[in-house]
Amino acid sequence: MAAGKLYQQLQQQQQVHQSMCSLKGSLRTLAVLTLISFTYLSLRSSYSSSFISVSSVSLLPATKKTAILVKDHDDNEISDLYHSPSVFKLNYEEMERNFKIYIYPDGDPNTFYQTPRKLTGKYASEGYFFQNIRESRFQTQDPDQAHLFFIPISCHKMRGKGTSYENMTIIVENYVESLKSKYPYWNRTLGADHFFVTCHDVGVRATEGVPFLIKNAIRVVCSPSYDVGFIPHKDVALPQVLQPFALPAGGNDVENRTTLGFWAGHRNSRIRVILARVWENDTELDISNNRINRATGHLVYQKRFYGSKYCICPGGSQVNSARIADSIHYGCIPVILSNYYDLPFNDILDWHKFSVVLKEQDVYRLKQILKDIPDNKLVSLHKNVVKVQKHFQWNSPPVKYDAFHLVMYDLWLRHHVIKY
Repeated sequence: MAAGKLYQQLQQQQQVHQSMCSLKGSLRTLAVLTLISFTYLSLRSSYSSSFISVSSVSLLPATKKTAILVKDHDDNEISDLYHSPSVFKLNYEEMERNFKIYIYPDGDPNTFYQTPRKLTGKYASEGYFFQNIRESRFQTQDPDQAHLFFIPISCHKMRGKGTSYENMTIIVENYVESLKSKYPYWNRTLGADHFFVTCHDVGVRATEGVPFLIKNAIRVVCSPSYDVGFIPHKDVALPQVLQPFALPAGGNDVENRTTLGFWAGHRNSRIRVILARVWENDTELDISNNRINRATGHLVYQKRFYGSKYCICPGGSQVNSARIADSIHYGCIPVILSNYYDLPFNDILDWHKFSVVLKEQDVYRLKQILKDIPDNKLVSLHKNVVKVQKHFQWNSPPVKYDAFHLVMYDLWLRHHVIKY
């Protein structure tokens, strides 16, 4: 009997111990879950306050597709040409209020720094940016207020002075090294909050010789091929715009455009050679093997844009082409015929709403693809080309929503991911 009672007492003590352990385990689990919940809510709150959440402003009923029409505080219409009109509106306004850029003052302006080479020609975009940033409200003289730092070195200007590629690379590297040793800002982020601008392909080649620059800094370039090192979420595609335009902007005249498609240019790439060989003698596509000779008449090349529904834009020596901006300016729907091309403002504008984007392999079916586009789709594309013309225009001083401001908006988006 004594042994039985002792056994029962031991069993009761073991049950009490197990209950206590179970209670402690439950409390520990509850504490961990509470900590995780508070951490999640805290992070969510801080993220929402620092950046405008897409889900908070752009959710629409999925049952019916409707055109999204938003207006900014100046009553400008922001349509569904943008991927997220409401988000774009709010972020753009925040950018205008708060975004600050510090321009390094170092470098002799008479050589390769601070000032553009010129504002004309097909590489004018680089020059306009250099000028516009100083004309805008975004520049700050206080580096502690800056969100990003601009490295004002012009490879286009070097090219004008006949500098070799090897010397360009040395000049760029020495300049950046001098900024690193003189200021604390590069070392703070290893250059992640720095950017440089180059439109000419020689600038791309020169800077590619400085690995730490292209790896860390934001590259704003006219030849954004993600097949050769361009990183879309870090770098920015600069529109290559041939200014001044020879003739006024076209558009809202689709009924007067009788030529199905137009291209004339040099055969300086594989896709251009194929385009000319396959379609040069076609009766519906106006394809010329070379640029139109000026002797044939005044501004004949530019006037061909006015009479064409679609303008073919094959990549040249690089993936980009100034012909895209020409097409948009003259009201001709651009047909992008280039692989690995991260189109300018691709994360802002829906290119499928105002252009035809094809792969190079589609060149053999080009005419049929264009003829298969319904008339109502053609009219819609044409109207939208007119709407985006302001985004592919440089101005001095810069104007709201022009090319400069959309490049700044792309930079604004990228600065959010930089922490230090």
